[in-house]
Amino acid sequence: MSRPVPHLQWTGGAVSSDLIAGVSVALILVPQALAYAVIAGVPPYVGLLAAGLPTIAAAPFASSRYLQTGPVAMTALLTFGALSVIATPFTSRYIALAALLALIVGVIRIGIGLTNLGFVAHFMSKPVMVGFTIGATTLISASQLPTLLGVERGDSGLLVEAWRSITSPADWSTGAIVFGFGTIAVILVSRLLGPRFPGVLITIVVATIVSAAIDFEGQVVGDIPTGLPGLSLDLPWGDIASLLIPGLVIALVGFTEAAAIASAFAAEDREKWDPSREFVAQGAANIASGLAGGFPVGGSFARSSLNKLAGARSRWSGAFTGLAVLASVPLAGLLEGLPSAVLAAIVITAAARLIKPREVARIWRRSRLQAGVAVVTLVATIGLSPRIDIAVLVGIALAVAVHLGRELRLDVEVRIREDVLEIEPNGVIYFASTPQLTNLLIDKLAEHPDLEHLVIDMSGVGRIDFTGGNALSTVITDAQAAGLDVEIVGVPDHARRIVNGVLRDLELSQAD
Repeated sequence: MSRPVPHLQWTGGAVSSDLIAGVSVALILVPQALAYAVIAGVPPYVGLLAAGLPTIAAAPFASSRYLQTGPVAMTALLTFGALSVIATPFTSRYIALAALLALIVGVIRIGIGLTNLGFVAHFMSKPVMVGFTIGATTLISASQLPTLLGVERGDSGLLVEAWRSITSPADWSTGAIVFGFGTIAVILVSRLLGPRFPGVLITIVVATIVSAAIDFEGQVVGDIPTGLPGLSLDLPWGDIASLLIPGLVIALVGFTEAAAIASAFAAEDREKWDPSREFVAQGAANIASGLAGGFPVGGSFARSSLNKLAGARSRWSGAFTGLAVLASVPLAGLLEGLPSAVLAAIVITAAARLIKPREVARIWRRSRLQAGVAVVTLVATIGLSPRIDIAVLVGIALAVAVHLGRELRLDVEVRIREDVLEIEPNGVIYFASTPQLTNLLIDKLAEHPDLEHLVIDMSGVGRIDFTGGNALSTVITDAQAAGLDVEIVGVPDHARRIVNGVLRDLELSQAD
């Protein structure tokens, strides 16, 4: 059994590399934390609370040496969906609920990790995640459009407000548009220069300076406390019950991205990766975020990739990232005049990268049914907004239903040559699929009364359980009662014990 909590080790030779990588990631994390906080429905400065201590707390327990923890767009949107129906975003009560939700997510993840149930990270089917990601990305982008255009946000849904802002050019702010689209242009160009180029940070610094120079009167970030975060348990504990289901969904869905990142890097470097340990690490990060007054956090693909590219050699690079973020807090007040349109542009450009057309095309080519699962999940994500956590449950339920539906269906190939009936079942023979075999035999005997031999080819059977063995026995007995000679061929090794038992009970021999 793997150890969910590792021994604390330090590799001296990795210190300088981890320090450089950690600081490099922090240069990206600071502006992203401010931006993703807005998605979660909390003031930008709360993003810094979710970026400093949580990243440090995850480091000692992490299994992946590259995975970077902190605010991420998807988890932020899930947070907004869970909390916006019970409190008004950006209020003190809402902020406290966000911290409580982070604690719940953290406890659930640690519980999963300590009980070595990390394998549940693989239960989220790809079609569900693809559909959810596209829907969530649409909502994330829609939520930022009014700010990008400088339009005052109303109380309607995200898509309604986005459409209203697009169709009301008279309400647009020229300054916000220049800052927003200018930021998008700079970020896109900076990507051509490589992930190490801090285009986002440079944009924020320049935009803040320009905003102050021209006395920009549009929406700005506003007050940012510059003190280091303190730890507090003064939270609305009475709301725990209403947050348990959203907390569970965030704990599992939010971990899926982290699992994909960590396992991909582990395969690339031919290293072991322990999902249970990573659950503990991500749980510790969320507990730290909750205690510091932040919101639920997760693993970031972009920042983890940068961490690896920047030369990280151990999980301690994440700790250096957190320390660098905390070191920047006293200077964060300089960003109070940053136009909100800049943060909106950062969010939109980051969210756009979550949509992967190749994944959609691959699912469509391989299975129309699974593509349907993705589409339904996408529609549910948008239609049930802001409760996108419920949309995830809808997608999971549909994926399970599709799987069970396929298990219920046993594809049987039938061949009739003169007086010989050959049937070749393909799939799983168990209690729910066995009636097809008996009904098929009855139908074929009625259609071809001159049949004298039955050959059952088992080579396509994926699995057969005890009930399936009984059904096979019934088919053979019915065939013998109808005067047919029965022959069993092509029995796979995994089914040989049960089939031999059936044949032994019926005093038959198996053909080679």
